[in-house]
Amino acid sequence: MNKKKIINDPVYGFITIPSELVFDLISHPYFQRLRYIKQLAMTHIVYPGALNTRFHHALGAMHLMSLAIEVLKNKGHEISSEEEEAATIAILLHDIGHGPFSHALEHTLARGIKHEDISLLMMNKLNEEFGGRLSKAISIFKGHYPRKFFCQLISGQVDLDRMDYLNRDSFYTGVSEGVISFDRIIKMFNIADDQLVIEEKGIYSVEKFLIARRLMYWQVYLHKTVIAGEQLLVKILERAKQLTSKGEVLFATPALQHFLQKEVSETNFFQEEVHLAQFAKLDDQDIYASIKVWTDSNDVILSRLCRMLSARKLYKVEISNDPPDPQRVKQLRSNIAQKLEIGEDDLKYFVFTDTITNRAYNAESSNINILLKNGTLLDIAKASDLSNLESLDKTVKKHILCYVRDI
Repeated sequence: MNKKKIINDPVYGFITIPSELVFDLISHPYFQRLRYIKQLAMTHIVYPGALNTRFHHALGAMHLMSLAIEVLKNKGHEISSEEEEAATIAILLHDIGHGPFSHALEHTLARGIKHEDISLLMMNKLNEEFGGRLSKAISIFKGHYPRKFFCQLISGQVDLDRMDYLNRDSFYTGVSEGVISFDRIIKMFNIADDQLVIEEKGIYSVEKFLIARRLMYWQVYLHKTVIAGEQLLVKILERAKQLTSKGEVLFATPALQHFLQKEVSETNFFQEEVHLAQFAKLDDQDIYASIKVWTDSNDVILSRLCRMLSARKLYKVEISNDPPDPQRVKQLRSNIAQKLEIGEDDLKYFVFTDTITNRAYNAESSNINILLKNGTLLDIAKASDLSNLESLDKTVKKHILCYVRDI
């Protein structure tokens, strides 16, 4: 069978699957599951085109890796075919551990279990299945590979993961502020002291990349209506979990039922194989099918929350730099309790506060070094003549107040 396939991608055009091993990994049920998990979770309730999947994103990131390696090889850096395949596999599988609506799941059904750790667990399982042929890819993914620039291409401040999702998400949402010059940045990649650097000519493209990332967070990922949808989903799963813990049997697919009925902690998730086996069957369809049925639940709280999501009657969300006025929150709670005729314990589903953060550039974790023409390296924040670039290295924290409308 010919496994050197070509995929037509709406963002980049034709993408080539580079090897038989990569083809077999893409064909694996672990990876095929990503077809049924949206990249942008609830964002489609604001931007109707935001229906691209994590499958799309993984293939796009793989394509960018092939472009980046080609550029580095053309600049005289020696990269073996084994290293090239390992880096390709590492970026292809970097998001394989994402569940449906990852952040909602991490807050409710699989508390505190990071998708990166699940990705690593799945990669180790695949490595066993494929006779150890993923060992080098896993070393790169974990950041342990001695040639550090490979690790930075997977996870860094200007990595290929971010480059694809900014490019792809702006394409599918239609938010032009997220458009980046990905091809220009990749052409400016180089290696100095075994670190990934950007040549001086690429400085303006990197500036635009960082600003685009900041804007995409405020305009897309942290849009107040997207937050309203995601918070509503969190509350639905919280309520379903609470009811199940009290012995009530709710409709759910077997995979979702597993996580509703069992308290899956970080420790036992990685020790008991049954949890991963069920997680690998979980996708957006499990959640949506259950919510459709729960709209007719006997529990008035669960049915109300599910009807709100189905009819897009979302929370009212207020975002501010300061915490909400406690007196106002108290008054809202009183009004809502009276209007909905619910007790103190159930108010948390209809009025609550939280915080959101945005940090476009984190020099502490790994900085973006600019390779100047005289051969010296300078951090982007110092090399740039944009006065606001240093401010992107600060975490912006905002407070949110969510409550049901028409109160």
